[in-house]
Amino acid sequence: MKCLVINLDRSRDRLAHMTAELARIGVAFERVAAIDACNPSDMAASAPYRNSFPSNLSDAEIACFLSHIACWRIVAESNDAYAAILEDDVLISAVARPLFADSDWIPADADIVKLETVFSKTSVSRMHTSVGYGHSVSRLLGGHLGTAGYIVSKRAARDLIEATYELAAQVDCVMFDPAFQTSWRKTTYQLIPALCMQTQFLSDDEAVLPSQIIDATPRAPATPASEKRKRSTREKVLTEFKRIWHQASEITHLEREMIIPFRYHGKSVRPPRPGHRLKAL
Repeated sequence: MKCLVINLDRSRDRLAHMTAELARIGVAFERVAAIDACNPSDMAASAPYRNSFPSNLSDAEIACFLSHIACWRIVAESNDAYAAILEDDVLISAVARPLFADSDWIPADADIVKLETVFSKTSVSRMHTSVGYGHSVSRLLGGHLGTAGYIVSKRAARDLIEATYELAAQVDCVMFDPAFQTSWRKTTYQLIPALCMQTQFLSDDEAVLPSQIIDATPRAPATPASEKRKRSTREKVLTEFKRIWHQASEITHLEREMIIPFRYHGKSVRPPRPGHRLKAL
């Protein structure tokens, strides 16, 4: 299974960080040059997207989205059924190697497997399948934003490329927010515990890799209402059915709400308290 790492040409410190993280667990990777919002020639590639829809996405958010699309194209054209995609600011569990080594553990119906945690509550199925090495997978039923680490199938990569030509939202919303049809139409699993987390969750003095998806002028997150194409009657019915199904699942205890845990260097990482970053125990 390929491992792709998204990295800006000017972010050599991040590339060094990822090289060390993946070398530590013996996993080879392929660097994918990220689209740079600060590079005019890079952003010229976004013109067809920007001109095709009214959006509140910033240049940095569009660049991030295009960087993931570049990875999806690699996956769609590869011979592998699945590939792992990582952003260049993650910390990786020490037991990740066998799970990156092959895709035999991935459920047969999986379109996407989310590898990261962002330490916010989400809903997962109570039915879980052990994949070994102290990990299991459960269907991801609630929103769990972030695209710092995930596995995508070749089929899903093709679908995402086709479905997201009009970038109506941030890439993590399109992939992991059930309010968007691009998310709920995919069969997505969550790996528990997570295999990775972003360094931004470390304490302030350790967070050496701050987010690069930030503009000087903050913009509100896009919402499903900002999608340009009107939904068909069938899509509306499916959306309502899914809403009712989730309510029924909560009542019948078919799903559970939890914060996805993460272990680094053998230690659990505590969820953040309000106003604080994470620290390892």
